[in-house]
Amino acid sequence: MSLMPLDGPASPLPRADDRPPPPASSARRALGSATARRVLSLLPLLLLGIWAAIDWNAVRDGAARLATADPWWLLAGLVFTCLGWVAAACVRQGAIPDRLPKGLLLASQIAAGAANHLLPASIGAHAVTVRFLLRQGVALPRATTSIALYSLVRALAKTPLLLLFVLAAPTAVPPVTVLPDGRTLMLAVVGIALAPAAAAVVLTLVRPLRRPALDFVRTALTDARHLHTRPGRFLPLWAGAMAAPLLQACVVASVGTSLGVPLSWPQLVIAFLAASTAAGAVPAPGGIGPIDAALVLTLAGYGTPLALATATVIGYRVLTVWLPLVPGMLVLSALVQRKVL
Repeated sequence: MSLMPLDGPASPLPRADDRPPPPASSARRALGSATARRVLSLLPLLLLGIWAAIDWNAVRDGAARLATADPWWLLAGLVFTCLGWVAAACVRQGAIPDRLPKGLLLASQIAAGAANHLLPASIGAHAVTVRFLLRQGVALPRATTSIALYSLVRALAKTPLLLLFVLAAPTAVPPVTVLPDGRTLMLAVVGIALAPAAAAVVLTLVRPLRRPALDFVRTALTDARHLHTRPGRFLPLWAGAMAAPLLQACVVASVGTSLGVPLSWPQLVIAFLAASTAAGAVPAPGGIGPIDAALVLTLAGYGTPLALATATVIGYRVLTVWLPLVPGMLVLSALVQRKVL
């Protein structure tokens, strides 16, 4: 063993204060990320202001017509609108095996409802939901398959609900005015038959899409089979999917009753379900446009004066779009600022 003295005392451990400062590039990236997040949190409010300026005439006319309506029925319609957020949250939770925090899930659906009115075909709502699921640790394939299951169940649940109301109240609305004619049914059947054929042709010709498409279908079928073995998932999935259009129909019925529309509640509910089913295939932000026109024509066809039918649709849009849009945008901004989205 050597008896030579050490070269010197051991150097002290570095303290936290002595650590080198982060590189300037990292600081710039952090600052840029914070700035981008602030801009994103304010972007929904900016879009809200632009949309209000473009559609100001509809807002003004709707407010003028609703000034003569029964306020208690309008309040009931607003309650039905808020319950629609709960129904959407139930469907979202039922479409995914992972347990999600209830409060944040409901807040995400309030924000998704606002984003849904800015982009067509529910793209805004689905984008917000996918971002929320990713932030909750859900893998991207499972998040996207839950969106597909959500859309499929929402589309399937509306038709039996309409048929149930028609069978339960056959004298409320003449079935010949609700059910489509032969040509429309033939076009629907042809479209349903051609969709899988078109998908098969695309997958055959574009080989890079085969693997992702097959993985997506495999994950979707596995999750759907697994979810339908758990009552805690498939019950809120299907119950929420059937409750969502029924709550929207109740909003129309509440507005119509407040304005004195000469139709009963079953007639108003069936009118909305029929109009939304017929116009649901047309991509539009929040369904605005096609459903409005179909609903006005449906109400007018059932004997409602055209001016009163138009006022009912405007009131429905005020309660389901404009009033929830402000809190929805605020919730969306808050979720982005808190990094929940």
